[in-house]
Amino acid sequence: MAALDLALLLVAFAVAHVVRFPGELPSVRPRVGWMEFATAPAIVLVWMVLLAAFRTRDPRIVGTGGDEYRRLVTASLVAVAGVAVVAYVAQIDLARGYVAIAFPLGLVLLSLGRKAVRSALARTRARGGRLQDVLIVGDSEDVRYVGRRIAATPSAGYRVHAVVTDCEPIGTVVDLGAASAPVVGGIDDVLGRARAEGVSAVVVAGAVRGGHERLRRLGWQLEEHGVELVVSSPLADVAAGRVHERPVDGLPLMHVETPDYRRRTGKRALDLVGAALGVLALTPVLAVIALVIRLDDGGPVFFRQVRVGRGGEEFSIVKFRTMCVDAEARVTALRAGNDGAGPLFKMKDDPRVTRVGAFLRRTSLDELPQLWNVLTGSMSLVGPRPALPCEVALYEDFADRRLLVTPGITGLWQVSGRSDLDWAEGVRLDLHYVENWSFVHDLVILARTVPSVLRSHGAY
Repeated sequence: MAALDLALLLVAFAVAHVVRFPGELPSVRPRVGWMEFATAPAIVLVWMVLLAAFRTRDPRIVGTGGDEYRRLVTASLVAVAGVAVVAYVAQIDLARGYVAIAFPLGLVLLSLGRKAVRSALARTRARGGRLQDVLIVGDSEDVRYVGRRIAATPSAGYRVHAVVTDCEPIGTVVDLGAASAPVVGGIDDVLGRARAEGVSAVVVAGAVRGGHERLRRLGWQLEEHGVELVVSSPLADVAAGRVHERPVDGLPLMHVETPDYRRRTGKRALDLVGAALGVLALTPVLAVIALVIRLDDGGPVFFRQVRVGRGGEEFSIVKFRTMCVDAEARVTALRAGNDGAGPLFKMKDDPRVTRVGAFLRRTSLDELPQLWNVLTGSMSLVGPRPALPCEVALYEDFADRRLLVTPGITGLWQVSGRSDLDWAEGVRLDLHYVENWSFVHDLVILARTVPSVLRSHGAY
């Protein structure tokens, strides 16, 4: 990664020189831009040192989460500020256009390089490579919950090797969803089992008998044998931005900020601007789709259905019709072939879908008329999936918290697998969005929607 960072920074400064001083070759002392050519290696060296100092290549953060990018941006901004201060103090006259090209381009290239490394690493880890074997310690429910999340996210770099618990007999194989692991001992023998199994880390899932003091001593013991201690936070699906540490006499208390579901600055503005631009830009596409649907079977172009929106208020959702005109009447007869999750009714090979409708569903073009729902305020560009009244009637265990915000055309559920996800996982993703909304998060989901639609995973 260091070699890649160096190569990308050299490319950025070379491009800046060629663009700012066209015709001047960097291989010889140019007639103009000689100061920039002379100082570029020093700037690249300082930038590389800062990338190392901010630990942007730390194995614990590379490949997962946003900390890697935050450190990358911070190191780059410090590099810009440092160069600016030194240039001012030393009276070094650097062309502003050169600097304005080199630094932003360098940051963009570094980010793209990290993204490429992250994608390659994720593929390798999905195949079982470059994973840390870990031992999970805790009660049965905590072990299963944390273990399933680890098994479902190999990109995080962990692989559950074995389980230590007092709640299951030794030899029991614990089902972790996408994986399984045997119980190899009780909690009193954590250190011995960690050494015997040769794991690189011990993950404590939930509370352990003996409390904080025992956990602290366990960390010291593991440290002597080169084994890391990882503690699972009980704050499930709470974004880091809502958690603030309040140290009290050496005890880090975690203050969880209460989400505000009403004051979501910028969201409505983004909806109005995005939907308006979408309608204007896609008008020819909408007209062609409407004509094709009409010519296909002579039926109506649009399909309207009652959905439940924010606060439990019902509204009429608008979509391009993708099924035969009597589709609703045939649901009961097809109920036995339901492939949907939970209360959802879905069929991968639904006989009610028309020829044109199959293409529209696969490409998600049938969703475009929902831009009108966004303009009228009944929907948002990003939000939980709009639910049917029959689904809402079956909500349990706080699933109705999805109704605290406006439903969206796209959302975490849609970009994470759509119909391929089970009901519980879809609800969990929607609740995570509701509790941890941010404007940047909406932009990220919108950006992820495009490749998700192109892949067509779970679209049927």
